[in-house]
Amino acid sequence: MGLLGILLGLALLVGLAYRGWSVLGLAPLAALVAAAFSGAPLLAHWTQTFMVSAAGFVAQFFPLFLLGALFGKLMDDSGSVSAIAQFMTKKLGAGRSILAVVLAGALVTYGGVSLFVAMFVIAPMGQALFRSAGIPNRLLAPAIALGTTTFTMTAMPGTPAIQNAIPMPFFGTTAFAAPGLGIIASAVMLAFGLWWLARAERAARRAGEGFGGAAPDAAADAAHDPVVRELATIAQSFDPAEAEHGQRSAVLPGIGVAMLPLVVVMVVNLLMSTVILPRVDTSFLATPEWGETSIAAVGGVWSVIVALSAAIVVLYVINRSRLPVLRDTVDAGLNASVLPVISVASLVGFGAVVAALPAFDVVSDWVLGIEGGPLVGLALSTNVLSALTGSASGGLTIALGALGETYMQLAADYGIDPALMHRVAAIGAGSLDSLPHNGAVVTLLAVCGSTHKESYFDIVMVGIVSALLALVTVIVLGSMFGSF
Repeated sequence: MGLLGILLGLALLVGLAYRGWSVLGLAPLAALVAAAFSGAPLLAHWTQTFMVSAAGFVAQFFPLFLLGALFGKLMDDSGSVSAIAQFMTKKLGAGRSILAVVLAGALVTYGGVSLFVAMFVIAPMGQALFRSAGIPNRLLAPAIALGTTTFTMTAMPGTPAIQNAIPMPFFGTTAFAAPGLGIIASAVMLAFGLWWLARAERAARRAGEGFGGAAPDAAADAAHDPVVRELATIAQSFDPAEAEHGQRSAVLPGIGVAMLPLVVVMVVNLLMSTVILPRVDTSFLATPEWGETSIAAVGGVWSVIVALSAAIVVLYVINRSRLPVLRDTVDAGLNASVLPVISVASLVGFGAVVAALPAFDVVSDWVLGIEGGPLVGLALSTNVLSALTGSASGGLTIALGALGETYMQLAADYGIDPALMHRVAAIGAGSLDSLPHNGAVVTLLAVCGSTHKESYFDIVMVGIVSALLALVTVIVLGSMFGSF
């Protein structure tokens, strides 16, 4: 009965969330359904398991959601995202429209700009570029997905994406975990995705397919769609409802000014992770006053916090004249972080209740007993949970919250570097999360004025198949040569 309750809770959560119901109410309800079938005390699980776990996630990661959303909104309203996108499209031209869209998305998201900020800016530019090049609009969403939701989210070393940050406290790693393997995985995703999109473009030209139609105000309509909003906030760290608040600069900065804050994020993150924090005396963290933790558990998060904070300061200093309504922009950015972090925290609370039920031992034993070793089991667990929740960050946190300590022990037993576990977990979470109910997929299709029927198969190829190929590559190379 306990296992049936877990399955019913999951079905309730996935089914109603896909229909646009708020996960804030669904997650505790699904958790109570699972607990009821196990005969567990419902109120105790709600207040002592669900809420404690959800609060722990907020306490640990809210600074990253907050600073990430603010940085993205400042980059948007200062015109920096538009400047970078325009630069890429002008340099590459209509003849390489797909490459221009992919690289523009990759550049801004790797620098710390939220996927949703990027897509609302890049989609209209991409449509103009695709129209002039005669490329079907249905390929725009897959092109943006390749640049924003694949390698820059989970594989590239140093990316400040929340999906790359979540494994850090569990494995005592930094955002630069397994850099060599991360770069190889990124190359696999990018190469396969570009090959597939080029193949699709050639097929469309042979068939005489042109740009086709697209909703004239697709981006604006998506920002105000309540269903899109509910799905989006459990998939990424920016609330689409805040995209239209504030005021975008009519005068764009030069490419050097636009790029500088992104460079600051990466450089400061690297310096904090490899030079500054290792030399600081942080022994005080082991005392009860500071939670009896260690720099290994918090250093990765600290590095990203400092990097984003420094970039925000630099961005404001060099773009003061292009931010005429600074308060509105700041308010929109800060507000955009709240619903996503609480939504993902609710998913984490649901996972904590499920993991605490006796029936979960069956699931745990099955996952840990999978042939292929800890890396395969970790990849499978993050894939499955991210697929079910429609959220890479939610599925990743649930998986690591329930099994993280066990995998760390297995890593020690098998002699596996925790950095390799970090990279496998992150890439695994970013693979099957892009199922039809994923908020990023739904939002991206809406912003591009496309549909699942028109674009989803190509999104699967560039967002799921490419990530799975990269995941297999990392597991094989990591098993043969270890972490590098």
